[in-house]
Amino acid sequence: MRHIAAADTGDDEGEGLLVRRIKNGTVIDHIDGGEALNVIRILGISGTTNEALSIATNVPSKHMGSTKDIVKISNRELSKEEVDRIALISPNATINIIRHFKVCEKQGVEIPTVIEGSVRCPNPGCITRTNEPIRTRFAVLPDGKGLRCLYCDSVITKDLTSYII
Repeated sequence: MRHIAAADTGDDEGEGLLVRRIKNGTVIDHIDGGEALNVIRILGISGTTNEALSIATNVPSKHMGSTKDIVKISNRELSKEEVDRIALISPNATINIIRHFKVCEKQGVEIPTVIEGSVRCPNPGCITRTNEPIRTRFAVLPDGKGLRCLYCDSVITKDLTSYII
């Protein structure tokens, strides 16, 4: 993850917080506008899980020059694999680790060069889609806007979130 120096509150008019602070957990900020529900899905949060969750969508952001989404998850810190999945759909996101109402860590996501085990290959003939115990491996395309399977060379450039496991 890359280090982020300054916080962007997105609060252009000084109206205060949109959602309540959390005591412990993770705040995912600067999510591309409209992607919050995809972030929730790829993290496996379905409403039947135990995490308390706050979502703000289409919040004005000076930092992003448009709108952003924010997701707050109580009592959960994300794994590197989860952060890598978020980077695929929102490369400007920042991950804030909260402990006792304080931001302890604040880092931007980085798009990895290779993704392992987090994306399903669209090719039904790919070896990763058989009963073989092989984890999927995808190279991120140079422009960061797609993935190429390292086993069968299938490329995913559209609807990436539907392939994220």
